[in-house]
Amino acid sequence: MNQTLDQKKNRLFIVLSGIFLTNALMAEMIGVKIFSGEGTLGLQPAGLNILGFTMDFNLTAGAVIWPVVFITSDLINEYFGKPGVKRISYLAAFFIAYSFIVIFFTIKLPPAQWWLDANNQDLAGNYFNMDFAFNKILGQGQRIIIGSLAAFLLGQLVDVFVFQKLRKITGQKMLWLRATGSTLVSQFIDSFVVLYIAFAGIFSNQQIVAIGITNYIYKFTVAILLTPLIYLGHFVIDKYLGKENAEKLSESAAQESQSFL
Repeated sequence: MNQTLDQKKNRLFIVLSGIFLTNALMAEMIGVKIFSGEGTLGLQPAGLNILGFTMDFNLTAGAVIWPVVFITSDLINEYFGKPGVKRISYLAAFFIAYSFIVIFFTIKLPPAQWWLDANNQDLAGNYFNMDFAFNKILGQGQRIIIGSLAAFLLGQLVDVFVFQKLRKITGQKMLWLRATGSTLVSQFIDSFVVLYIAFAGIFSNQQIVAIGITNYIYKFTVAILLTPLIYLGHFVIDKYLGKENAEKLSESAAQESQSFL
């Protein structure tokens, strides 16, 4: 059965939204783990001297899949404009907040005694408290949660605004500029907003800036490396919708995305 254009548009938005929501939520959940970027690549710690602090590329595990969120956000931006990005971003923020609330109440549940008394040992044979481990891993600080949500929403609004401003200048051409450029600007803001909300008064301003610069170097590098995947995503969508229909949809999205809010 042939699909109408409206059916294709709706299915496209559902698929992109599902990818966006799943990866945004998972990134927040696994973000409690800090890993060594250099160690992952088999390299020695970078030891960058930034504002008097020695900084390595120690990143949250959420950084591994956030690039998928970047790509999907740019695709939604291109074909559904600011209304589509705002709709899915607010929905993602709601789901993330809801998840943290559920986790908070789960942590407060009294553990079963047999669960505490179970033979819990690490690989070295050391015993550990399963309930304490559960609470410690999933119980993020309130300021970190608030900072993460605020940075996420502000970053998305900035991303769609910059993306559409660049599109107004370039038209259908120079996809790499609006996709990569919007990500670089939005993630610069995101990197520092979350750190200041979460750690102001705990870390010094210099230390927060140093950590933010290190994180942004990683995000900057990833944004550049992801450019071919943006083109691949556009190719698949254009083929699915039809080149002419895809261009009309993109133009309509641009017309609906003139203001910041």
